Amino acid sequence: MPTAADSSIGVRTVLLTTVAMCAFAANSLLCRLALQHASIDPASFASIRLVSGALALALIVRMKPGRSAPGHADWLAAAMLFAYVAFFSFAYLTLSAGTGALILFGAVQVTMFSAGLRSGETFRPMAWIGLVLAAAGLVYLVSPGLSAPPLLGAVSMAAAGAAWGVYSLRGRGITDPLAATAGNFLRAAPFALVLSGLLAARVHADAVGVALAVASGALTSGIGYVIWFAALNGLSAMRAATVQLSVPPIAAFGAALLLSEAITPRLAWASAVILGGIALVMTSRSRGTLARRQA
Repeated sequence: MPTAADSSIGVRTVLLTTVAMCAFAANSLLCRLALQHASIDPASFASIRLVSGALALALIVRMKPGRSAPGHADWLAAAMLFAYVAFFSFAYLTLSAGTGALILFGAVQVTMFSAGLRSGETFRPMAWIGLVLAAAGLVYLVSPGLSAPPLLGAVSMAAAGAAWGVYSLRGRGITDPLAATAGNFLRAAPFALVLSGLLAARVHADAVGVALAVASGALTSGIGYVIWFAALNGLSAMRAATVQLSVPPIAAFGAALLLSEAITPRLAWASAVILGGIALVMTSRSRGTLARRQA
């Protein structure tokens, strides 16, 4: 029976992936809006995001017809989810949006490609061409705003990208994405609460900040990650990594619509190159064994 690596991906996987990428972009917009306007501190944002996500997912699981079989408690996935949320929040205190996106998705790609190559997955020339195009388009998109980033912010965002890459790899092969994601949020939330407790002297939040964090946790994170886990079953490591390069241009167009930022010719050209490169990767065939989720 052909695997996701041996055959073209189906319409269902394409649709799930598209929705997940839009959720990731929306999540980025919510986070930037809250932190850039100092509506909330990053530790509180991370805590509310994870707690609200855990509550929303627990409610959905409870309302789901039938009972899901208890899944394996994946504490590594939970730790990676917490690490991603925490490092991401703190990194955006000092990084610009463009620089942060470049570092984040660069780290995601390195992490997931390394896992794919280690597992024996090999990539055809057309897929490598698509990857180079997508990466070049991303660099072209953010390069006007690039500057030497603050070291702490750059390291934090790289750590967030690595954590997200590992978390995504842990989600491949999951048979019940909803139950797995709900469990991961439930186990990750206490880590965030402990972090907030340790930084209690810096805690501040207004109603807007709390609302943005709740929306980020319950909607674009919780439900978005369930959809992403479902999509991962039909994606190779290379495809899963490359498709996430679509998030920065999607977020940029979202900012233009919601925050009245201009859609420039540079944005339009870069987005076309990124999405074209992703299309080449998604439609090419890969050879070898898929990177398998470790027990």
